[in-house]
Amino acid sequence: MPDNAHLLIPLAASDAAGCQQVLEGLRLPHLERLLPRLQAAGSDVGSDTDFSPPHERALARHLGLPAGPDGHTPWAAWRQQAAPGEACAYVTPCQWLIGADQVLMADPRQLQLHESDSRALLDVLAPWFEQDGIALHYQEPTRWLARGAPLAALPCASLDRVIGRDVRAWLPPIAQARTLHRLQSEVQMLLYTHPFNDERAQRGLPAINAFWVHGAGALDAATAVPANAALPDMPLTLRDAALREDWPAWAAAWREIDAGPVARLAAQAAAGTPVRLTLCGERSALQWRSARRGLLGHISGLFGRQPLWNLREQL
Repeated sequence: MPDNAHLLIPLAASDAAGCQQVLEGLRLPHLERLLPRLQAAGSDVGSDTDFSPPHERALARHLGLPAGPDGHTPWAAWRQQAAPGEACAYVTPCQWLIGADQVLMADPRQLQLHESDSRALLDVLAPWFEQDGIALHYQEPTRWLARGAPLAALPCASLDRVIGRDVRAWLPPIAQARTLHRLQSEVQMLLYTHPFNDERAQRGLPAINAFWVHGAGALDAATAVPANAALPDMPLTLRDAALREDWPAWAAAWREIDAGPVARLAAQAAAGTPVRLTLCGERSALQWRSARRGLLGHISGLFGRQPLWNLREQL
């Protein structure tokens, strides 16, 4: 039976120099008191080149979805409660900043893409996808739903991996994604001089010249998890600040999480509620759960207070 309370914290640490600088002096009193009262419950050791970041793998395991590092978790199919075998994915319109030696992904949230513009762009691109057996459906300005057989076994890097980075390192291998690679090239050429971007330029808005596919795959009968399955408490403020590389904001977000969700989890644990805590970095994740009776004093004596600084290299 799953624990009643699970706090899952994405990007609790990063190897970025700015993060390491603020992390060294960061004090999180509630976390430091809580960790010695919990029992280690395993780790997920990965790489910062995995298509699926640790927090997405941890969430997938919590839900009983495929949780590998290779970008095959069928997030779209799960959220849409697609029929077993029906392949889905999310498509995010975006801007690639093309330089001499890199192609950077701008944060889609900064594109000021409103519903009317997004629907107009979808109407422009939908026929190109349809030629390859992929149907696009509007969901929200920076996320469309795609359905079609080419998405069934498509490895996709998470948006959290690619924002602000060179997209070339995160494209799926061409042998597994020839259709996607060709569509990317066709869409770039189509939008380069399209009136859609001319009109956005007149309003002082960034051009949209690409798209990103993520969360692709299909459910089978064994992974048909209900869409209303209980989710962990998963604050995203650390992730958002880290993607912006705003490390003072990241440190402030950690202090707020420590005083809020971490303090509440500690109170639940003290009251006897079974709890879990998962800390995720860019490579790996660590998990703790309520200690069995009789172990608490021994664990506390072994570990004492645990600053996050001591755990950074394991995340």
